[in-house]
Amino acid sequence: MKLVVMLSGMFRTGFTALAVASVLGACATPQQMIQAREDRLAAAGFEVHPADNMHRKAMLRSLPPHRFVVRDVHGSYVYLYSDPLVCGCLYVGTQKAYNTYRQEMFQQNLADEQQMTAQMYDNPAWSFGGWGGPWGPGFGPGFGGPGF
Repeated sequence: MKLVVMLSGMFRTGFTALAVASVLGACATPQQMIQAREDRLAAAGFEVHPADNMHRKAMLRSLPPHRFVVRDVHGSYVYLYSDPLVCGCLYVGTQKAYNTYRQEMFQQNLADEQQMTAQMYDNPAWSFGGWGGPWGPGFGPGFGGPGF
């Protein structure tokens, strides 16, 4: 059996996730953020297996915490997500559960990005007037130099 550690984020959603995490990080503890992720895992179809004996605890410690790991079992991928800190458990999911989870995360990131974009433009009284030019210095030919 081959063990492959998956990257925890995709490049196209990495920036959005980072921005959202920094905004949410101000109002949520790391444990709350992990718990929210685990709630999404369970909703996507991942099964929760507590590390309730010494063998399971040792196996849980051997996995990278709060990261996806893929295991090839008889030609099918099984996705593992280890949480030794919050619940002391292992989440186990199929390809379908993982795809459902990723789709939910994509939709959540898109909704968060749209909300952030809407919040950026919600003050109609603000103008570029004091910044010079229609968009301010640094955005035109020569980056705000002569002729702008």
